[in-house]
Amino acid sequence: MSVSRVKRVGGSLMVTIPKELAEALGIREGELVRIEVKKLRRDFFGALRDMTPMTAEEELHAHE
Repeated sequence: MSVSRVKRVGGSLMVTIPKELAEALGIREGELVRIEVKKLRRDFFGALRDMTPMTAEEELHAHE
């Protein structure tokens, strides 16, 4: 699983793919990809504070 922040670019919203994940999956600029979007709830302070980034290997297995 990868967590990214949504950014506004012009009139659109953008989510980036971390470099390590793109390299691990062989994703290149201009390719079509399928994504699944789930909004995270921010009901409690510091919910993601202790969340560490996943390794590329963990990312691969999370998307199987």
